[in-house]
Amino acid sequence: MFSQQLPKLNLKIVLMILLTSLIACQQTPPSQDNTTQSNQKPTLRTAHSTWVEEHFQTEIVKIGLEKLGYKVETPQEIEYPPIYISLANRDLDYSVIFYHPAHTQFFNNAGGEEKLKTLGVLTPDGIQGYQIDKKTAEEYNITNIEQLKDPKIAKLFDSDGDGKANLVGCNAGWGCELIIEHHLDAYKLRDTVEHNRGQYTALLADSITRYKEGEPILFYAYNPHWVSAVLKPDQDVVWLEVPFTSVPEKMGDLTEKDTSANGKNLGFPNTEQRIVANKQFLENNPIAKRWFELVQIPAEDINQESLKIKEGENKPEDIRRHAQEWVANNQELFDSWIEQASNQ
Repeated sequence: MFSQQLPKLNLKIVLMILLTSLIACQQTPPSQDNTTQSNQKPTLRTAHSTWVEEHFQTEIVKIGLEKLGYKVETPQEIEYPPIYISLANRDLDYSVIFYHPAHTQFFNNAGGEEKLKTLGVLTPDGIQGYQIDKKTAEEYNITNIEQLKDPKIAKLFDSDGDGKANLVGCNAGWGCELIIEHHLDAYKLRDTVEHNRGQYTALLADSITRYKEGEPILFYAYNPHWVSAVLKPDQDVVWLEVPFTSVPEKMGDLTEKDTSANGKNLGFPNTEQRIVANKQFLENNPIAKRWFELVQIPAEDINQESLKIKEGENKPEDIRRHAQEWVANNQELFDSWIEQASNQ
């Protein structure tokens, strides 16, 4: 009986050896966690300044990145020029805050093209310059900022009693602040004009109060911004021209064509708002790079959004909702950008 079972036993042993060898030769499959981890996109870091429109634009860009599979941390609030240093040092990945050409100096001082890159045209056709109320402009025939060299004209805009015109300007460190300071010297206005620098939004609120009280006002204006929806150009206020084009040397060799809009030389370069990002980040993330090149928001949409913020819808969840509404209102275009970026 033993001799009859031996072949069967040997066959079982052989089969077991073959099966063991087969299992040993197979590679252990990677864990599900490692597979998922290798396919995950990085969590991104961004920031914007206190300039209210940038919050809205940041959220729209963030929504697109989320659709493309990225996670984005809650945006930080950092003023420029320090925000450029953070981007260059890889403490941030990208931001919507590059204003061309006004921020060229900030960009170059942070390392320029070696560390940073600007992409796309997030908001085209930005206009900036000096505005005064239309009533005073027409009564005294004021059309050019140079006329404020006349102490009598300058005194019309004196809000603190020192005899000088009070010009509502920009936050310290902003590109527009550098240009205004340059203009005060170039147009010989130091003796008659005082540049009020501080929290721009608060200073504008004071100007609006004065306007409603029938007082003359003089302020730096940038469009897109809610002020253009409250004090409407050619209806409530008018743009002042400058005698000639002159900007800080580090902003480039600009001509009258570069600083003119609607037939007037406003003295400030026409502005394109672009996305700026860490160069190494872009090299590692071609999908995000393509998204940055495509997304674009009209200035008029930003004006309407910033007016909502001024009127009280200013919490982060409000601005996020505004951004989602903008995406829904531009869904077909938005989806086409997502599709193009996904194909990178």
